[in-house]
Amino acid sequence: MAREPFSGCYTVLVTPFTEDGAAIDVPALRRLVEYQIANGVRGLIPLGSTGEFLSISREERAQVVETVIAAAAGRVPVLIGTGEEDTRLVVALSREAEAMGADGVMIIPPYYSVPTEDELFHHYSTVADAIGIPIMVYNNPATSNVDMGAATLARLSRIPNCRYVKESTLEVTRVRDILAACDGRMTVFAGVLGYESAWLGASGWVAVCSNVAPRLSADMFHAAMAGDRDTALPLYRKLAPLLPWVGGPRYVSGTKAAFRLIGRDMGAPRPPRLPLPDADIPALARVLRGVDLLASDREAAE
Repeated sequence: MAREPFSGCYTVLVTPFTEDGAAIDVPALRRLVEYQIANGVRGLIPLGSTGEFLSISREERAQVVETVIAAAAGRVPVLIGTGEEDTRLVVALSREAEAMGADGVMIIPPYYSVPTEDELFHHYSTVADAIGIPIMVYNNPATSNVDMGAATLARLSRIPNCRYVKESTLEVTRVRDILAACDGRMTVFAGVLGYESAWLGASGWVAVCSNVAPRLSADMFHAAMAGDRDTALPLYRKLAPLLPWVGGPRYVSGTKAAFRLIGRDMGAPRPPRLPLPDADIPALARVLRGVDLLASDREAAE
């Protein structure tokens, strides 16, 4: 099993579904893991928001966890998204992930009850007391209705297992503020602004775009993390046109549409999400051509 410290470009994996959407496409998931590792991604996170965790049954969750951990085979860390509204269920899912060999868990706060800071501390403390693997706290106020700022994260960082945070706002200076407030107790992973966050001290990036473009995403972030602007900035400028397609409200549909275009079909999103509208496909194809990923172009070159 891969060990800490966690750092570098991690992919928050899509969940591949069969053509009818009725089941997990296990062979496609195994291929996805290999695609990520072969192209320099340093960690995998299934069952996050991009993995449509809210649209997956308990049995399917276990199938995804088992498949990703087995396919990764200790080559990179695997953190499992175990966020739910009920603290008891988060404990159960986190224990299950640990028992199946996960290296850590990523936990978004309860997303309906809008917990107070005391309730957040109780929630994360309860989970931390139940497991022996590290927790990546996931701050994504756009989806959870909870915004955990530097002061709140500093308090959570005093929970021994809460050693990482995925910071998914568009306020890059939060990286600076979290690092200062936590005084070395919490490692920051960017959730959105990977390039920008690296310059302010982020040690990792939980990326969506690396699903489709793992080599470009990993090379860009790792160069930025190393302070190599001459390498990182051109890669970032090349990657940037893809980011709106895998971010915002269409991050799942855009990512899965991109996979279909590059010849690595992961199925459609599950309702209520719908596939990317046909009218948007030509523009996405042009973006993929610009990052050398369009399947027809690769085949023609070969």
